[in-house]
Formats: sequence, C-alpha cells, structure tokens
Amino acid sequence: MAEKDYYKILGVNKDTTPDDIKKAFRKLALKYHPDKNPGDKSAEEKFKEINEAYAVLSDPEKRRQYDTIGSSEFQSRFSQEEIFRNFDFGDIFRDFGLGSGDVFNRIFYGGRAGKNVSFDDTIGQFFKAGGIKGNFQEYDAGGRDFYGKPPKSLGKDVEIKLPLKLGEIIEGVQKVININVGLGSERISVKIPRGINPGKKIRIAGKGMQGTGGRGDLYLIVKLEDDGKFKYKHPDVEQDVFVPFSVACLGGDVEIPAVEGGQIKLKIPSGTQSGQVMRLKGKGIPLGDGFKGDMYVKIFVNVPEKLSPEQEDIIKKLALKGL
Repeated sequence: MAEKDYYKILGVNKDTTPDDIKKAFRKLALKYHPDKNPGDKSAEEKFKEINEAYAVLSDPEKRRQYDTIGSSEFQSRFSQEEIFRNFDFGDIFRDFGLGSGDVFNRIFYGGRAGKNVSFDDTIGQFFKAGGIKGNFQEYDAGGRDFYGKPPKSLGKDVEIKLPLKLGEIIEGVQKVININVGLGSERISVKIPRGINPGKKIRIAGKGMQGTGGRGDLYLIVKLEDDGKFKYKHPDVEQDVFVPFSVACLGGDVEIPAVEGGQIKLKIPSGTQSGQVMRLKGKGIPLGDGFKGDMYVKIFVNVPEKLSPEQEDIIKKLALKGL
C-alpha cells in the first residue's frame, strides 16, 4: 500500500492550524470538483484523495494518531469507513451548492448504485447529523447491497479501566498496556495528558472487537488508585491529620504530605477543635494553565492509648485545673 502524505496532499505543513487546513481543503476541492472537470478521471481521483486527507486532518483525534504512528501504520489500521466516520459530507455539499445525487454516486460509488435509489434516500440511510453511519455502499430494503452481499458492520466497542497513580494524573504519562479483545494479546501505547479527570474516557480507534466491517473502538476509563494518603474530590483533595493535644491547645506547626510529593508546613491555631476543617488554597491537583485545586485538612486530636507515669501525672494535674 502506497503511503499517503495527507499534509502534502492538501499542501500544508504539520503545524498548520485547523482553520488553514479547512481553507486549503476547500480551495482544492473547488479546483478538482468533477463538475468543473467533466470526464477528467484524474481530477476525480484527486477529489477523492483530498477528501480523505481532510477527513483525517480535520478530526483532532485522527490527526493525532496519524502524526503519532505515521502514514503507513495509520492506513494499515484504519479502513476507509473508519477514516470517513463522522466526516460531515453534508457540510461540504452545502458549501459547493450541490443538490444532486449524481456527483455523490459517481465519486463514491463509481455509478454502480441502483437506478431507483435516490440521493436523498442514500443520505437518509447512511448519514446522521452529517456523519457517516455505514459503508460506502447502497442497500435495498432486504438489507443487501446491489451485489447481493449482506452489509458489513463494525465490531463492538470495548471499555477497560485504566488505573493511574496520582503522580501520573498530575504530570501525564505514556502508558503501555496489554489488551485482549478476542484477537490475542496486543500491546498499546497511549499518552495520558496532564491533569486528566478520573472517570474520563480515552478513545483509541480501531482497537475494539472485530466485526465484518472492521474493529470497533477501545475506551480506557481513567481510575485513580487510592494511595491511602488522600481522599480525592478532583481537583480537590482531602486528608485527615492527627495532632497532639498540646498543639491543639497551644497551636503550633505540623508537617503533612503534599499532593505533588514532599511535605507542607501547616500552622495549627491555638484552640483548634477535633473535627475542624482547614482549607489550603491551591494545594490540590494541578490541572494545567497554573490552576490547582484545593486541599481540605480535617484535624483530629490524637489521644494516646497508653501514657507513661510522667505523662499520666501531668494529665492528672491538668484535670485538677479543669482541663
């Protein structure tokens, strides 16, 4: 399979913005549109080629994967159906002022569709909210295409929990995971962005169950591992801190664990009550752009289970003083 450089096809660079990619695509699409090049097969091929390039580069997730794994690997992983899924043909047709099914039929079906199948029927059957919902074939009422073959369908999507440590969520991480969705064991590398919210789903296209028309998608559900130090209310955190009776009475400084490692010095005011909650602004989970959640510290007075004779004597004297 010959490699396709989608950036080169559209005449743009890798760092080109989405808006500039859209402008480049529309310019080329108008230039090579079959209505402007009647009978020119090379123009038709070019028109299909730029549509495929734009379908990939206009989709942030497809573009990221294309940039990550390269042209050859991308084309081996993704079928034409997967490339054009959610690609808004309706928007393109409106831009070109197209209302006829002849161009659609000629370009994407090669003129092979049945005579009694209208363009509106085709769009109604295979498009929903501008996104493709099937293969590039037309079907009769019996569910078979015009070659007598049953329609193909993608395999089921798969969801897998992805446990992450707090540090991995804070800093972001490249994870290599093993999956098995009925096709044998596979190793997949996935980049976890900084400050991702637990419960967030990360989509990996074409790594789900196998179907007759290709594989479904894999969704990794981010799960925060409990390290025993904090309770997480993303992006805030909570922790319980036990302080000596003397510190609760007189006040003082204690050191507590910090979210990003190390220790934080916490000032305990005199007369602090057990169960009192203190808020430490900006000491929670970093979310990027300088923003951080807060830390909520719940203070408990530590009552020793066993006293030394000297300590017991002191407590008795305090009791006589009303403490």
